[in-house]
Amino acid sequence: MLNLPTAKDLQTKIALAEAEKASAAAKAHDAAEAEKQAFLDRLTRPSGLSDEQVIEKAAHIINRAVENGLTSVQVFRFPNTICTDDGRAIDEHEEGWEKTLTGIPREIYSFWERQLKPRGYHIKYEIIDRKGGLRGDVGIFLSWG
Repeated sequence: MLNLPTAKDLQTKIALAEAEKASAAAKAHDAAEAEKQAFLDRLTRPSGLSDEQVIEKAAHIINRAVENGLTSVQVFRFPNTICTDDGRAIDEHEEGWEKTLTGIPREIYSFWERQLKPRGYHIKYEIIDRKGGLRGDVGIFLSWG
C-alpha cells in the first residue's frame, strides 16, 4: 500500500514551510534595518580623517572628473533624514541651510570652506531623489568651472 499523506498532513507541511519563509524574510529585514541604522550612525559622526587625507581623496575624484571632461562631480550622497530639518532648508534654498547639516555632510561643508573655497571651488547640496514626491537623498556636488 502507498504511503499517501492525508490532506491535513499536507496542510501542516505547507504551513511549516510558509512559517519558515516568513521567519527567514523577517530575519533578512531585521538585518537590513540594522545595517541601515549602522550606516546612518556612521554618517552622523565625524569621519576622523585629516585634511590631508580628504585632500588626497578629493584630488583623486576631481582629477578623474577632469579627465572625463567634467566641470563638476557628485562627491557624496546621504539621506535627508540626517539633516536637522530633513533637508527642508536645502530644498527651499534657504539662507543658513548649512546649519542643518550634521556629521559627515557638515564635515564636507567645513572642509570646503577651509580648503576648497579659497581655491575657487563651488559646492552645492541638493535633493536628488523624491520617492513618492517626498524629499529623499541629498547630493553634494563640487564644481570648478
